[in-house]
Amino acid sequence: MTKKFRIERDSMGNLEVPVDAPWGAQTQRAINNFPISGITMSRQFIRALGLIKWASAITNDELGLLSTNIAVAIQKISLQVAAGKHDKHFPVDVFQTGSGTSSNMNANEVISNLANAITDETVHPNDHVNMSQSSNDVIPSAIHVSASLAITEELLPALNHLISVIDNKAKLLSENVKTGRTHLMDAMPVSFEQELNGWAQQIRSNYERISGVLPRLTALAQGGTAVGTGINAHPDFGEGVARHLATKTDVAFKKTESFFEAMSSQDTAVELSGQLKTTAVSLLKISNDLRWMNSGPLAGMAEISLPALQPGSSIMPGKVNPVIPEAVAMVSAQVIGNDTTIALAGQSGNFQLNVMLPVIAHNLLQSIELLTSASRVLADSAIEGFAVNQDNLKNALNRNPILVTALNPVIGYEKGAAIAKKAYQEGKPILDVAIEETELSEDELKSLLDPGALTKGGIKG
Repeated sequence: MTKKFRIERDSMGNLEVPVDAPWGAQTQRAINNFPISGITMSRQFIRALGLIKWASAITNDELGLLSTNIAVAIQKISLQVAAGKHDKHFPVDVFQTGSGTSSNMNANEVISNLANAITDETVHPNDHVNMSQSSNDVIPSAIHVSASLAITEELLPALNHLISVIDNKAKLLSENVKTGRTHLMDAMPVSFEQELNGWAQQIRSNYERISGVLPRLTALAQGGTAVGTGINAHPDFGEGVARHLATKTDVAFKKTESFFEAMSSQDTAVELSGQLKTTAVSLLKISNDLRWMNSGPLAGMAEISLPALQPGSSIMPGKVNPVIPEAVAMVSAQVIGNDTTIALAGQSGNFQLNVMLPVIAHNLLQSIELLTSASRVLADSAIEGFAVNQDNLKNALNRNPILVTALNPVIGYEKGAAIAKKAYQEGKPILDVAIEETELSEDELKSLLDPGALTKGGIKG
């Protein structure tokens, strides 16, 4: 079948566009120019573009700059874009012009063409949909809007859920004591509650770090237009757009204190990405702890048994692997890589504009999405359902010579070291060797070496 085309025109001349495509010449030029990755801008980013075009149309109408009929038509289609009804009409590759002009014009053309079908007045992509705007303030604003919404609606609730699951599990396991480990070597005992409380605090700290970026992330470049001077925009335009976005989303958007900073740099995106990277590192630490504790079941630590979710091998029958912690570890690696890309892209703020905006948006939103999903999966499919192998814990504790540390205040470090070495060499429980090598009674030693009591710190004896 021969594909049918229509002729569209822009400032560079005529161009063939698929007859059923609601975009125009500039979008088509981008499609033709950037057949690079096949990766398009994310749902959250397109949502943000729709919301910005919606808020801009309202503000321009309020300021008497735009016909009410045209403004209403733009608002209606823009909200449809924000809701995802036209995602298939946003085909522009992430790897495009560094300002994101192609994506901005994609939105302008789609909204104007669809708006023309519902109003008697002609809606122009530049003169009306893009009124008081430039790609140079729309795309930085869209990065901030999309990331703010993804964080407040998705990531922070997911982190809260993970914290809650860890806290609940910690309480359930408060009486379970295990061998602590430093350098992956046996150390003094800890309770599962203490270990998991450490995990929960890691995630709480990350929640606070990410939340701390929001006052800067909710500041928008909208109103700066081409270079930050606000040329062709009403002085109240940026404040109006931010106000309407805040009302619509319940996120405290506001006009930036400096258009020049907001458009020439992406420092806030770099800052946020750094906090996302820290969160990824925390999830990786927790995932690796789970993998080590689950290792075995015979030749490893086997302190816990993670939920058995799927066969672990195509050749070894009965093998079950820690698939959720492994998946989360890969998410962490991806987020750390995304942060490197964002850091490099953030350096490309040349004079009045950063010219790697689309790749910053893509990587930032992907990191938020990955961390959101990974946090929930880790909570629900690994932490909530793991079982403690009590016999293995007790056996390891009984044979742990490092418990002799508790005798240091009574018998001294040197004597304690000798007892620990003998216990290692002879494979005996530390209690048996301490009975042989000290003048302390068995009851005294049992009290001093009680693993549960040792998790509470302090000086024994």
